[in-house]
Amino acid sequence: MNKKDDKEEWAYGINPVLEALRSDQGIGVIYCSQEKSEHNRKIISMAQARSIPVKIVKKEFFETRFHKGHQGVAAILSQRKLLSIDQLIDIPMAKGELPFFLILDCIEDPRNFGALLRVADAAGIHGIVFQSHRSAAITGIVAKTSAGALTHVNLSEVVNVKHALEMMKKSDISIVGAESGSPLSLWDLDMTMPLALVIGSEGQGLRRTVKEKCDFIVNIPMLGRVNSLNVSVAAGILSYEVIRQRRAAIP
Repeated sequence: MNKKDDKEEWAYGINPVLEALRSDQGIGVIYCSQEKSEHNRKIISMAQARSIPVKIVKKEFFETRFHKGHQGVAAILSQRKLLSIDQLIDIPMAKGELPFFLILDCIEDPRNFGALLRVADAAGIHGIVFQSHRSAAITGIVAKTSAGALTHVNLSEVVNVKHALEMMKKSDISIVGAESGSPLSLWDLDMTMPLALVIGSEGQGLRRTVKEKCDFIVNIPMLGRVNSLNVSVAAGILSYEVIRQRRAAIP
């Protein structure tokens, strides 16, 4: 992308643009390729229903701006409204639900960030907390990899996740970190309590100072020869163990 495009938040690809249209996400303009397809017609029809301008452009427009996977459609999104930690914590309280959050400790790969958004949406997580530095920012790659989940997951960007952990602990939310060397298995911890899962960075895992803020550190039992999982896969396993336990506890 050029310098001007870098300052704008884009969604590109059929699913991310469709999900943006289905949500209350603000959209400035949609770009469609000249190719006539069922997806393009559907996107144009939905855009017209919301009075969103659509521009028909040549294939080169997409190829000079995006990585592969644009599928001939893109949208400029209004700046995403991020929530404060207090606002995030209030969400499950207002719904009368058991708090369930995901904290990202320096996740730097935008594709991993996007995949984690998909996990959060699928698992019904109330929101994700991520840092404003040493972490992936919200970009078109994140939106694309999230397959539309970006428009549905509540997000809070903070200067330091340790402060967010302290705020959650004050609200009686237990902090559960994940690390391969822990003697405690995820199967052996009662996760029917209000909690936030903490996922460490791709290379280093949880930082020592973040680990010290955790109430529990669990491992995912590994039966093969490779002793690590992709962060989004690990988050998915942990999240669905939380769901399994909570559903099993319902009388």
